[in-house]
Amino acid sequence: MVRPRRGRADKAAAIVRAGCEVFGRDGYTRATVDVIAAQAGASTRTLYNHFPGGKEELFRSVMQWSASRVREEQLARLRRYLDLERPPRHEDLERDLLALARSWVDLMADSRDHFSLVRHVYAEAGHIPAEALEAWQEAGPRPVMRGVTEAMTALAGHGLIDAHGDPAQAGEHFMALVTTDVAPRSYWGLSPLPREETDRLTASGVRAFLRAYGATKGGLPA
Repeated sequence: MVRPRRGRADKAAAIVRAGCEVFGRDGYTRATVDVIAAQAGASTRTLYNHFPGGKEELFRSVMQWSASRVREEQLARLRRYLDLERPPRHEDLERDLLALARSWVDLMADSRDHFSLVRHVYAEAGHIPAEALEAWQEAGPRPVMRGVTEAMTALAGHGLIDAHGDPAQAGEHFMALVTTDVAPRSYWGLSPLPREETDRLTASGVRAFLRAYGATKGGLPA
């Protein structure tokens, strides 16, 4: 009894992986279940057996699966470079924020299939079912932003930044400043920029963030 269930799960996983590739390449509107099934080495009937809701249900599953994987990696890198139990020294904050920013930007190239999906989501939002957009937000962006907000709250509590009473907004500004220039120029990681250009853009974003939110060693706004 175990083996058939395992085989069924493996086939569903193969269909989701194929969907990630096809949706990332063709977008939601142009992708078809026939192409995804063929990519997965399955019949269209098998695809519908696993995903009775067809393309809409499959896309939602793909976004949840892909966003969850990237979320876990983003949060792991956040913890690696901003250890809330051992906050950086004031003089090391810029270094640690820059290391985090570079790591997150590198993740775009390391997870190209996912960020190809994200690029299509923004381009086709008006054609994508609201339930799929909500599932993506809940699986990835919102938990990551909660993690970033916690980090900003901790940094403010240690007097390392002045969050101006809104650590969530500070976190959103940090993410925007360190990724907004790189993402479109690299086509969301599909065509990574030269290392020196990526470093220049992320460093500029971190410096802009610290000009807006930096604090003196005494914990007062800079």
